[in-house]
Amino acid sequence: MMDSKQVIELVKDLEVSKNDNDAVLKILNTLDAEVVATEKLLRETKVGIEVNKFKKSTNPEISKLVRKIITNWKDSINKHKKLKTQNSQKDLSKESQQANAVSLKDESGASNEANKQDKYITKKTRNTINDCVDTAIYNDDLRDRVIKALYDALAKESEHPPQAILNTVKDIELQMHNLHNSETDEKAYRERYRIIYSNVISKNNPDLKHKITNGEVTAEFLSKCSSKDLAPEYLKQKMDEISKQNLFNAQGATIERSVTDRFTCGKCKEKKVSYYQLQTRSADEPLTTFCTCEACGNRWKFS
Repeated sequence: MMDSKQVIELVKDLEVSKNDNDAVLKILNTLDAEVVATEKLLRETKVGIEVNKFKKSTNPEISKLVRKIITNWKDSINKHKKLKTQNSQKDLSKESQQANAVSLKDESGASNEANKQDKYITKKTRNTINDCVDTAIYNDDLRDRVIKALYDALAKESEHPPQAILNTVKDIELQMHNLHNSETDEKAYRERYRIIYSNVISKNNPDLKHKITNGEVTAEFLSKCSSKDLAPEYLKQKMDEISKQNLFNAQGATIERSVTDRFTCGKCKEKKVSYYQLQTRSADEPLTTFCTCEACGNRWKFS
């Protein structure tokens, strides 16, 4: 392939031989075969201008060859431009990915803690639309809808920045997906989502969403815990009391009881009371006495 100096020499020969059709054809054929056209080459050598002068030659062979050369050179230049654009876009894409990687690392790492300390105040209702948050993370309808729903639930009444909440939600969904793949185990994935979502939006459990966004409740814990684990403390205590009462009722019906007049019913004041004792706490604690009034059926216990 010719360099610019060689092309310039042919341009000069073309000017000198412009009246010699055979010489012109020979030079044009050489240019057609040996020149790889670029914008830089055409600008430096002016070969395009000189060749184009023969486009209207009276010699049909010359004019046809000139049109072919011009077309080939245009195609070559367009190809170089396209390739250059693609390479440029790839470079930009790499730079963007690197920048995003650094940004995500900062957001999900130490600086995410700093973000959580910054208050995000707005008069609008917090959700993905008003926060301008894009939840199309995976181009997967189910997973992206879960991310959107959890974001809307956690962002409501929160003062954490949008990116901090989004990072939290993405972590939760990823832990869910890792444990129950949304494609191969969709039923379990949906059930896990329902457990988390129903507890987050529950009016009886207002502290849960704040614990999640503050990092007190981790994504890993949410992906494995039971619905009871997410219940507020007062409800946990109530469920424990109900469980103990059910145990008491069940045991009271089967365990052999003794009748005594040592105890007085607080309801009817009768002294005919049946009782039994169980170790319900640690071994070093006293036995629990379960009492039933034989007159009115009233039950009570004491340690």
